[in-house]
Order: sequence, then C-alpha cells, then structure tokens
Amino acid sequence: MRDEMELFEAEGLPWQPDGAIQEKVLSRGSDGVTLTRLAWWPAGLDTSQDGVIRHSYHEEVYLLEGYLTDLTLSQTFGPGCYTSRRPGMPHGPYRTDAGCVLLEIRTPGGLCVTAVPQAVGQAEYVAQPDP
Repeated sequence: MRDEMELFEAEGLPWQPDGAIQEKVLSRGSDGVTLTRLAWWPAGLDTSQDGVIRHSYHEEVYLLEGYLTDLTLSQTFGPGCYTSRRPGMPHGPYRTDAGCVLLEIRTPGGLCVTAVPQAVGQAEYVAQPDP
C-alpha cells in the first residue's frame, strides 16, 4: 500500500543518491515496487552500459526539465514528454547531455521478468504472469 499524504512542500525534501541519479521520494509503497519520485539525471549521464532496460512493474514517466535522448530510437525528448510502460516493455538506453528531471510513477505490474539462459554469458528476458 502507498503512503498516505495530504498536500505538503515537496521542494523541501532532500535529494538522495540512487546509483548514478538523485531522487526525491514523494511516496513509497510497502510492497517494494510502488513508488512516486522525482529523478534528477546529471549532465552527461549515459546508461549505454546497462543496455536495453526492462522492468517487472508498470512505469509512467513525465519529463519535467531538460532533454533525454533514447539511444535505441535516436530521438531526443524534452519537457512535457510522457511515457507509460507495461511490465517487460524494452526501453533505452538513454543519455542526457545537460541533465534532466523526471517524475516517475511505479506500480505493480502483475508480471515478473525472468532471465532465460540462451547460451553461456547470454540471457533473454521474458515477461510472464506472476506465479
């Protein structure tokens, strides 16, 4: 279940590190998946080393500030762009030259993403219904 909060000053929340980005968590669920946050990607961040990304949860992202380049699509997106991704939907990798701020909302997806070995050192990720 998601945290219950009435209107509050989110500006005063501190930025916290989360890997290569900084986040302000606005709301978090007790399930370990449900999350609403602001994510700040610093200038020059490139997620190419992570390859194409897939999640086991539903993800919505709204680009608030800056520009984000999808390296697979060779397309750059700016403020006001929005995406809604179902569990297992491939996306990225990404790069931001000047940095960007995203509003990200995660909810449980009802699917799990599992690695299926294909050959030594390789795996294919397949979305399947939760057991």
